[in-house]
Amino acid sequence: MAAAAVLRVGAARISGRVLLLSCSQRRSLSTARRSLPTPRPLPLLVVTGSGYLGYQYYKRRDQHDKTALPHLATPTQVALYHSFPTRLLSRTWGRLNGLNLPKWLRKPIYSLYIWTFGVNMQEAAVEDLHHYKNLGEFFRRRLKPAVRPVCPSSCMTSPADGKILHFGRVKNSEVEQVKGVTYSLENFLGPQMRQIDVSSSSSFRDLLLSSPDNDLFHVVVYLAPGDYHCFHSPTDWNVELRRHFPGSLMSVNPGVARWIKELFCLNERVVLSGQWQYGFFSLTAVGATNVGSIRLYFDQELQTNCPFYSKGSFQDRSYVATSNQVKGAAVEGGVALQKGEPVGEFNLGSTIVLLFEAPKDFSFNLHPGQRIKVGEGLGSL
Repeated sequence: MAAAAVLRVGAARISGRVLLLSCSQRRSLSTARRSLPTPRPLPLLVVTGSGYLGYQYYKRRDQHDKTALPHLATPTQVALYHSFPTRLLSRTWGRLNGLNLPKWLRKPIYSLYIWTFGVNMQEAAVEDLHHYKNLGEFFRRRLKPAVRPVCPSSCMTSPADGKILHFGRVKNSEVEQVKGVTYSLENFLGPQMRQIDVSSSSSFRDLLLSSPDNDLFHVVVYLAPGDYHCFHSPTDWNVELRRHFPGSLMSVNPGVARWIKELFCLNERVVLSGQWQYGFFSLTAVGATNVGSIRLYFDQELQTNCPFYSKGSFQDRSYVATSNQVKGAAVEGGVALQKGEPVGEFNLGSTIVLLFEAPKDFSFNLHPGQRIKVGEGLGSL
């Protein structure tokens, strides 16, 4: 009887402790629950609904009839957009891209990016996502040599993967960035280095041409975030001059390009100009939001998206005088580039503009909005 009584007392004490412990745990759990923010469905619905409506609006705008005249932004709207700290944001994004990720986090992040932007990793030289230490390396991934063959029958090939925004002949020294929206050829390229007759009535376009039998052509290739971010030489030519224009880093998305006149003249850009077999030739890499970094493989001195710059200024570097110091194939007339040769890269994705002189019977084999890849033919004689 005594033993039974002792057992009952012990069991009561144990159950009391358990009861106290469970009460303490319940109080802790209740406190933790109170400390967590209570999900509010209304703000969540507003955010997701606004995002969905914005995406649908963007899709409708992108699919809008290109023959209709675009609705251009007012000077006030452009000034407001211009005032956004896009250069600072782009530098910050560039630093984030350079942060190494732990191996366990690389595949989830890169997989999300691949799914969002439709990246084809089967074309990558290294398909293993764990190989890329940071987002910057992943953006600048190299491709397998065989996936971008260079068209041998075309004298002009695509310098980048992307979408054709516009192409055609340059008329009245005005270039179309998209249909119906133009920019000044002189503002885009800057003043010419060679001496010209100032009393001449010739237009800026005519001053670029070396023969009256030739015409001036252009093509604009837009690189989306999911595209291959390196750009290549579209033909055999000699680069004589590099001109760097510091500027804004506004988006060059086709929707924005249809909205802001002379967008390509406002943004930071690097103009490579020289000669090819038919005369004047230029390739311009245009920067954009989160694309403050434009790199040239043969010119390590180029520094883009610097914190301070003078509005309207530009810096020149002549490759003719320093061709023996420039990395790459150097000739007396500048830096020689071969068709399909890698030239440089963007940090994320942007726009390439080609302006070139060619015989008047040159014709493009393109249509607006067409998807194109490096090495595919742009046109022929």
